[in-house]
Amino acid sequence: MSKVFAALAVSVDGYISGRGSGPDHGLGDAPMLFDWYFDGDTPSQAVDGFKLSAPSARVFDTAATRVGAVIAGHKTYDDSGAFGGNSPHPNASLVVLSHGPVAEISERQTLAHTVEDAVAAARELAGGKDVGLMGGGVVTSALRAGLVDELILHQVPVLLGGGRPFFQELPDHIRLNLVEAVPAPGVTHLHYEIVR
Repeated sequence: MSKVFAALAVSVDGYISGRGSGPDHGLGDAPMLFDWYFDGDTPSQAVDGFKLSAPSARVFDTAATRVGAVIAGHKTYDDSGAFGGNSPHPNASLVVLSHGPVAEISERQTLAHTVEDAVAAARELAGGKDVGLMGGGVVTSALRAGLVDELILHQVPVLLGGGRPFFQELPDHIRLNLVEAVPAPGVTHLHYEIVR
C-alpha cells in the first residue's frame, strides 16, 4: 500500500510560513523558507526551475518522485491561488481537503470533506505511488487519524517568531524514528518515520 508523508520547509521554531501569508502574499515575511530551492547549481529532476545544492537535489527529488497524489488543505489551496486549476506537483493529482464548499475546483482536482476520505481518494488517484500532504492543518489532521507514515522536515536555519505553525495541538505524543539527516547549504533535511 502507498505511504502517506509530508515534506515541508520549516523554520527552526516550527513555522511553515511567516506573518502576513495568504492569497497573493505567498509565505508572507518568510520567503527565505524556499531559498534552498534556488541556491544551488543542480537542476531538480522532478520540478522544472528548481536549482538546488547537490545534497538537497538528491533529497528533494527522491521525495518528489515518490508522489502520485497530493492532499492540500483549503487554506493552502486558497493561499496558492487554487494552484491555477492544477496541482502543486507536476505529475501528481490534487485532493483538496475542506469541511465546506470550495470555489474554483477544476476537473483535475478532487474535493474531500474528511481527512480519511481525502487519503482514500488520494491513494486511488496515486496509482500505487505515495501520497504527499501539504499544509499544517492537513498534516495535523492526518496525524490525529493515524494516517501518516513519514515526515520530512526541510529545516531552514531561521527563527521566524510567528506565522503559520507546521503542527497544531495533538491529543497524544507521536514518537519518531530518524531515518536520515542530511545537512545542505541553507537547510537540513530531517527524514522521520512514525513509530507505531
